[in-house]
Amino acid sequence: MNTTVLFIHGEWLSAAAWDNFSSRYRACGYTCVAPSWPLSEGSPESLREAPHTDFPRLGITQIIEHYAALIRRMPQPPLLIGHSLGGLLVQILLDRGLGCAGISITAMPPRGLMPHLSILYKAIPMRMAWGSWKRVMYFPLRESAQQLTRVLAIQDFSLIQASHIVPAPGRIFFEAAFGIGTHVDFANDHRAPLLLIAAENDHSIRPCLVTSNYRQYNRSAASTSLKCFAGHSHWLIAEPGWEQIADYTIEWAQTQLGRF
Repeated sequence: MNTTVLFIHGEWLSAAAWDNFSSRYRACGYTCVAPSWPLSEGSPESLREAPHTDFPRLGITQIIEHYAALIRRMPQPPLLIGHSLGGLLVQILLDRGLGCAGISITAMPPRGLMPHLSILYKAIPMRMAWGSWKRVMYFPLRESAQQLTRVLAIQDFSLIQASHIVPAPGRIFFEAAFGIGTHVDFANDHRAPLLLIAAENDHSIRPCLVTSNYRQYNRSAASTSLKCFAGHSHWLIAEPGWEQIADYTIEWAQTQLGRF
């Protein structure tokens, strides 16, 4: 039976950011699904112009339960792949026994590694302003462009922005910063195999934070792997050179799942 791959997007990116990865996986015989977060269906343009009225109240727990329900309805446990907050969700879902293996790409860390400057950066000063936890937050173009264009050409960043960038609920930044709803049992010996991926030039989730996340799993006998990609930014799933990352994850997954 073919393995299903469930892709989970993170903050600021739409589910369409996984289109390239999905094509690569389908070519290897996998069935791919990339569901949006709750209240996040639609094109990036429509979501930027008119987000759902209840979207600001969307929290991490609701997003986790959304994906958990999808997984439980599947005939076989899927391979989970997530980016940023989606990478954190992969770790939480695997800890709950959901998924046959997981790939966590430049992930926000679980509770226990908080607070950390790289996470608090996402929340202050603008995102920690009074009441922002109940507002729709829009991508901080100026500050992010300054960071990203150190790695990406301006035209590459502009393409990502137009094709994939969407608003985020302010609540998730508060919850991630304070570890609300993000607990993982690092000593869970029964967890499925997990691959953690870092990017050398990631200024949001720095490689040292991903490495710290990886070391926490030393408490567990479950298989955990770490890979850092040189020359890539936080947007490595959509930026030029994404093929290298996708192919590495496919090889890792095939090894873990015994598909050759």
